[in-house]
Amino acid sequence: MPTDNAPPTVKPFWRRGLAGFLDFLTVFFVGGYVIGAATGQTTKDGFSLNGGPALLLFALIALYFYLGWKVLGGTVWQRILKAR
Repeated sequence: MPTDNAPPTVKPFWRRGLAGFLDFLTVFFVGGYVIGAATGQTTKDGFSLNGGPALLLFALIALYFYLGWKVLGGTVWQRILKAR
């Protein structure tokens, strides 16, 4: 019985790298602004996080990538760029 299960192809590095970069920028700016707005640390140019809110943003970034890679099968930009 022949099987047509070809090994999965590896996506080009530029596509995976671009997806990771865009994911980081997206979660950094969106998450940073939301946390800044919730904690009153917004400025006329955007946000300026210090102390606990900054640590919360870093935890949010780590959680986003963990959930995207391990739980959901791909981050937002990996799905858009078909990098996963």
